[in-house]
Amino acid sequence: MDERVVVLGAGFGGLELSTILSEELGDTANVTLIDKGDAFTFGYAKLDVLFGRETLDAVRLPYRDVAKPGVRVLRETIASIDPEAKRVTTDAGVHEADVLVIALGADYDYAATPGLSQENEFYSVAGAAGLAPAVRSFSEGHALIGVCGAPFKCPPAPSECALLLHDELARRGVRDACRISFSIPLGSPVPPSPETSAALLEAFAERGIEFLPGRRVTAVDPARKVAQYDDGSELAYDLFLGVPKHRAPDVVIDSGMTEDGYVPVDPGTLATRYPGVYAVGDVSTAGVPKAGVFAEGAARVAARGILAQLRGDDPPAPYSGVGTCYIEFGGDRIGAVTVDFRSGPRPTGIFGVPSPELRAEKERFGSDRCARWFGM
Repeated sequence: MDERVVVLGAGFGGLELSTILSEELGDTANVTLIDKGDAFTFGYAKLDVLFGRETLDAVRLPYRDVAKPGVRVLRETIASIDPEAKRVTTDAGVHEADVLVIALGADYDYAATPGLSQENEFYSVAGAAGLAPAVRSFSEGHALIGVCGAPFKCPPAPSECALLLHDELARRGVRDACRISFSIPLGSPVPPSPETSAALLEAFAERGIEFLPGRRVTAVDPARKVAQYDDGSELAYDLFLGVPKHRAPDVVIDSGMTEDGYVPVDPGTLATRYPGVYAVGDVSTAGVPKAGVFAEGAARVAARGILAQLRGDDPPAPYSGVGTCYIEFGGDRIGAVTVDFRSGPRPTGIFGVPSPELRAEKERFGSDRCARWFGM
């Protein structure tokens, strides 16, 4: 294939799109996959690390293990993107593309919340690893899980954190000496699915977890141990577990592609306003949650669109906007929510009651992707 496909970002979207092109085109695929990191981690791994169920090394999947025909994986830091010329400059050189795919995810905007840093957030794997000792040693006082902006990745994850923290404290026999609160800018834990939200609220009530909806953390004062909110109120804490505000990476914003912090796309095709340029996953505004399963689904549609363009075929069916997220309910119980964002006038969600089958399904979700992307 003469056409050069350059994919920026090796997360769910970048890995899935590159894999499909390799499967379809084999050695003739001319795909360059660029990421500044050396390994991939599943989003849910942050909770495994935070609560000591896995080590940081155990959840890392090195990119060196990606061996796909027609795909070369480069560890480079992107310095600039020219979407009109489809030219990417990195710390190692310049890459010219015929098709450019932006799959760089969302970055954490620590500056948007004064006092927030990697030392008191658990959403990056490094942040979770750094907070793990504080969670292990926490034995009395107020633990506050605070969300600093919406939208944010893995929408059920803060709820999972609250429930798993309850389990951790109960296991150590110190739960009665601890208060757990969870604040979020949204009106419910999972707005598209009232049934899922109701199940989570019931789980919070059973465990004595205080749910504070419609409240966004605007600043954190680690010296005073106080979180400040958008309504002017403050809440004291002894342990703060933060979810940072999200936005597209600086290099994407600097490219001129973004509006209100993200790259606008055609929600059916994932095409941007620049010919031959796509954006998939958390970096884009496709009208779906910022979660790996939705990035993967978008990548499949974009990959089929690229293949149809290369082959002169009819375009694929538009992106459905359907995805399933698994939810840790504590007590070794896993539920799920399947949300449909595009088939009706408003998003709808179906709750999957926690069951052994859903635990097995989540495990297969991870193992299948390890095999598909990394040959494990």
